[in-house]
Formats: sequence, structure tokens, C-alpha cells
Amino acid sequence: MKKNHALKSLRKLAAPYCVRDGGKFRLKRIDSADAGELEDENRAEAQELLARSVERMTRLQEKLAAQAQWSLLLIFQAMDAAGKDGVIKHVMSGINPQGCQVVSFKAPSREELAHDYLWRCVRALPERGRIGIFNRSYYEEVLAVRVHGDLLEAQSLPDGLVTKNIWEERYQDIRAFERHLARSGVVVRKFFLHVSKKEQKKRLLERLEDPEKHWKFSESDVRQRRHWDEYMHAYEDMVRGTSSEHAPWLVVPADHKWYTRLVVAAAIVDALEDLDLEFPKLPPAKKKALERARRELMSEKS
Repeated sequence: MKKNHALKSLRKLAAPYCVRDGGKFRLKRIDSADAGELEDENRAEAQELLARSVERMTRLQEKLAAQAQWSLLLIFQAMDAAGKDGVIKHVMSGINPQGCQVVSFKAPSREELAHDYLWRCVRALPERGRIGIFNRSYYEEVLAVRVHGDLLEAQSLPDGLVTKNIWEERYQDIRAFERHLARSGVVVRKFFLHVSKKEQKKRLLERLEDPEKHWKFSESDVRQRRHWDEYMHAYEDMVRGTSSEHAPWLVVPADHKWYTRLVVAAAIVDALEDLDLEFPKLPPAKKKALERARRELMSEKS
């Protein structure tokens, strides 16, 4: 596969899963087992596309860092065992660690609960020229907190603020926050890795049957499955309520890990390509300084 053709194919790959206007979104329309036009027998082609995307991403990251005007925020949300960690590991494998940061948000601490729910995520936003990855995020506030009422109670909000409209109000807050980020030069891409309940069960059982994967298993994974339908409803409302042109959701089929990684990579490359990144052009004075430095180095006898 020629390089240019591969990159063009890559840019088209994520488009069907990108939600910029959530008004008509329905989760049931996304097949978690979808693999586009690539079936298992095409996995060699998929691996080549992924390698191309990582190569391209590496080059774009260099320009992002050198230009130091934009930053990229990647948010990953999913049910347990959907493959978030694997996606981050494989897709970002070519990224310079100095220009990338990964933050995993667990249950909030006492200090974090004493602040508004965006506080801990704001502190972890990437600087200009860097890529930030949120493994879970402030979206837990309209997912886990919505499904489990005791988590909302732990936030000690004034009674008058906890109304039947709280989730829609949080959608409004999040949309405004992400609009602020976009206006500040932070490019936001949000990924919901959509795995089926059947595939999740298979992966959880694999963790239980393989001693080397026991560390990945948590009893809470099984407890959360009991609320599957509630979570799916919350995810659908989340995508409907917080998708926007400047911060779209990508609802990525996650039953086939190799395909999930490819779609995520395609979306990241697409977002970076849209910035028209370039290495900074040096002013004449700086070019002269570099030429002087070159001549000095060349004149050294050793």
C-alpha cells in the first residue's frame, strides 16, 4: 500500500463514528463489533495502517511541540475491559514521552471532593505544544455519579443545587468548559470505546483464568455489570448532551481491539492534520546567529 493512499484511507476511517451534533445520536446504531471494511483476514492491512498512523503522528507531534501554540487533549471513557489502556499503549507508542502526559482519574480524594468536579481535571490539562491523555475524566460526573447516587451525595453540594435537572446542567457546564478550551488553543477529542456486554464478559473471564492478568481484575468490574443498562443510557445521554463541533465524541466499536486502535489513531492524526502545523520559520537575525555557530563549529580543528 502506497504511503499517500494509506494516509487518505486512514483519515476516512474515523468519520463514521464522529458525533459533532448529538441531537439525533442513538447508541444502538453503533455496532460494537463493527470493523468497517476490514475483517479479520485484513488484519495485516490494519497493522500497516496503524504503523503508518503512528509514524505520521510522531512527525506531527514534533511540529506541535516546536510551534508551541496548540495542545491536544484526548479523553477516553469506557466500561471496564473495553481496552482503554491498550489503545493508549499501542496508538501512542511512537510519541515522544517528553511531549505527552497520561493522567488516570480514579475515585476523587477528600481534597478533590472539596472542590468543584472540574478542578482536578483542569489542573492536569496539557501545556501548549503537548498532548494530554485523560484515562477517564470529568465525564465520570455524568456517568458513574449518575448511576450511583451515593457518589453525588459525597460531593456535599447544597441541597438546592441537586435537582432533577442536574445532569442537563452538567452537560451545559461541560459544553461551556470545552468551548473555553477550544478558544484557548486546546484541541479536544473524546473517545467512548463501545464494547458489548458479551465481549466484556469474555475479557473479564480471561483475566480470571490467566494468573498474569489477575492484577487487572477488580470485583467492582462485576458489580458495575449489574448496572449495564443504566450505564448505556447514561453514555447515550452523555454523547447527545456534550457533542459539539469543537469537541466531538468518537463512539468507537471496541469488540475488536485491533480495529479500535486503528480508528482512534485515525481520529488523532485527522485532528492534528487539521491544524496545518509547521516548524517555526526563523527570523533573519536568528538565521545569522545559526550560521555563525555553524562556522565556528566547522573551524574547530578537532
